[in-house]
Amino acid sequence: MTKKTSSAAHNIDTVVAHAGRSPREFHGFVNPPVVHASTVLFPDVETMASGGQKYVYGRRGNPTTEALEDAITQMEGAAGTKLANSGLNAISLACLSCLNAGDHMLVPDTAYAPTRKFSDNVLPKFNIEVSYYDPGLGKEIRSLFKDNTRAVFTEAPGSLTFEMQDVPAIAEAAHDIGATVLMDNTWASPLYCQPISLGVDLSIQAGTKYIVGHSDVMLGTIAASEKAWPALNDFHGFMGVHVAPDDVYLGLRGLRTLSVRLERHMKNTLEVISWLQTRPEVGAIHYPALESDPGHAIWKRDFSGASGLFAFDFKAGTTDAQRAVFLDALSLFGLGFSWGGFESLAIPVKLAGIRTATKPDPENCSIRMHIGLEDPEDLIKDLSQAFDRAFG
Repeated sequence: MTKKTSSAAHNIDTVVAHAGRSPREFHGFVNPPVVHASTVLFPDVETMASGGQKYVYGRRGNPTTEALEDAITQMEGAAGTKLANSGLNAISLACLSCLNAGDHMLVPDTAYAPTRKFSDNVLPKFNIEVSYYDPGLGKEIRSLFKDNTRAVFTEAPGSLTFEMQDVPAIAEAAHDIGATVLMDNTWASPLYCQPISLGVDLSIQAGTKYIVGHSDVMLGTIAASEKAWPALNDFHGFMGVHVAPDDVYLGLRGLRTLSVRLERHMKNTLEVISWLQTRPEVGAIHYPALESDPGHAIWKRDFSGASGLFAFDFKAGTTDAQRAVFLDALSLFGLGFSWGGFESLAIPVKLAGIRTATKPDPENCSIRMHIGLEDPEDLIKDLSQAFDRAFG
């Protein structure tokens, strides 16, 4: 599969390796320095008064933060990028940069649960209204627009249940009324999807996941289109957001191996899923890269690869107790939140109370899995013994 890229000159694997690096600026060292700074000195009063130098204060950026921002900007095909302290911080900053009191935002019913909590508990304090919509809507989303709709949030695939969205159709409809389009692109990363090319104005990632890739740093990124960049740049500065340079450096280091890691995540995931499809205990598998997945056509059109995150349903009649036995029996799969690191993870999927615009089957007993970089044969053996424990 050809990897799409925002660069006309190079394929995206090359962009990942080279973007944001300027060795000649740092005496030939391959990687940028880790700059710890608050005060930045000016050579004279005139320069201070005019702001006529590249860096003016540590909070507003330094060579370390700029390197990662530039790299993400190139990968995303964006006008500019800002860093955040986590994925959720990136989501909240992006939303608030394009919304004002009295505005209305549409959010997919399948959005990341903390996105819903932010939308339900924080935005109303700013007199911002939020409505949830079925992620299956494309251009039909127009029917949900109000006179005060100013933003449409998207997330593809959806959290926990992995529904795809027709982002170009949604973006076209939203832009017709002057609304800003946001997308949580964490699942694919900008390696496998560049949302701005699909019409998105603010492309958001939890860099904590695949950018960092080692489960040891919290990080978020927001890449903006030409239209959205001025407001994002200003708002980010007004809010005083600053990511520690050591964390930024680890994000940069993780970025350089993103191509080889994600390729391995996808390969391992497809092997594990192929085996799961043979198990009598398994029902539906939710992974857009599968031809059998309802969102496969959209995934094939808009994405150039898939990550290691998916979910599967147990066969009808499986109990929560059996699921717990299955999870507790796993030895190579950790039981923990987040994903995107080198290790495999598994958690129970619980949709009760977090979906309002769609109606998931309350009888479904499901698990979300992240397939790591282990040998897939070992992962399959671990899963096999867990099935035996839970269903044997």
